[in-house]
Amino acid sequence: MARSTNRRLLTASPTEGPLLAVEDFRTHFDTPAGLVRAVDGVSLSLERGKTLGIVGESGSGKTVLSRSIMGLLTARNVVRSGSVRFHGQELVGASNSQMRALWGTEMAMVFQDPMTSLNPVMKIGRQITEGLRFHLKLPKDEAGAQALQLLESVGIPDPKRRMEQYPHELSGGMRQRVTIAIALACGPRLLFADEPTTALDVTVQAQILNLLQQQQHERHMGMVLVTHDLGVVAGRTDEIAVMYAGQIVEKAPTTTLFANVRMPYTEALLKSIPKLEQASHTRLQIIGGRPPDLVSPPPGCRFAPRCPYAQPKCHAEAPPLIEAETPGHEFRCWFPVGTQAGHDALERNLEQHLPAAEAAVTGDSHAAGLVEVAAETGGDD
Repeated sequence: MARSTNRRLLTASPTEGPLLAVEDFRTHFDTPAGLVRAVDGVSLSLERGKTLGIVGESGSGKTVLSRSIMGLLTARNVVRSGSVRFHGQELVGASNSQMRALWGTEMAMVFQDPMTSLNPVMKIGRQITEGLRFHLKLPKDEAGAQALQLLESVGIPDPKRRMEQYPHELSGGMRQRVTIAIALACGPRLLFADEPTTALDVTVQAQILNLLQQQQHERHMGMVLVTHDLGVVAGRTDEIAVMYAGQIVEKAPTTTLFANVRMPYTEALLKSIPKLEQASHTRLQIIGGRPPDLVSPPPGCRFAPRCPYAQPKCHAEAPPLIEAETPGHEFRCWFPVGTQAGHDALERNLEQHLPAAEAAVTGDSHAAGLVEVAAETGGDD
């Protein structure tokens, strides 16, 4: 009954347009230190059957964005504004009961750490059937049979035995497969995968990502893949949004982004990815400095204190998202990568021996360490 009621609610809404449309969305936290602008004016959209990658460092706001879209941040100090429309239905301002009608059946999330998202004292079978019985009102036997099929579909061997086990009896990869099965149980139209391969070895990471991609195609879901690694989203997404300090700083179709990077922060993320052709024990290139304080972000471009291309204008005037020459490609920069203006800006900074520029060009970890010192002293050292 809950399932059919929810379907009627969504059918009554407009069906034209994207599955998910986010406009000027903000999530702020009211704390004793001040208002933390964790998500600050984000706009994006996602069609059904497509995958959007959201990429950025820890603290960039990508996890807060995905959880806030789903309405999972319910603390009293959370302030949400802007618009989030799911299949035409506005979610900002929706009540908890309205959101509960959507969780599981229409949108779901694969959380970062399965050991904290799974109940350690409840058997795997019950954790899967719980949602089936609550949302879809399935009888116990039917829910159990469907749970077995779900475990098979996510590649868990001997699923009947696994149904009777507890989370601590499974490996990390197995636990993550169980969380995926739980998320997919009620057939959601939209799936968020929040760093789904954290703490897994590289072989298991590939298996989990392949599984998510396979399930997304088979079920024709929209999927938001949240990660800090551009390499993860390279061949698995249709579009990528790069976040920094609560804002989207570059957004483009995946092939366009990798072919024509414009935002220096995106370029820095790409350079930090390990390369197979590098010799053993090669030092990884790092991004000097730290993300800004979101209670009082710096004036101008928020990446400017760490940026190898930054000029006085960058420190004084915040750049808007502007359209690149390729349709669907937007970036937030006054001196973009790959342009004459960007080239000249970098050359000027190298002539002045600015640490951010030297670290970006040479990969020198000592110069990268000086970026933080320069930011803290206002560039006087």
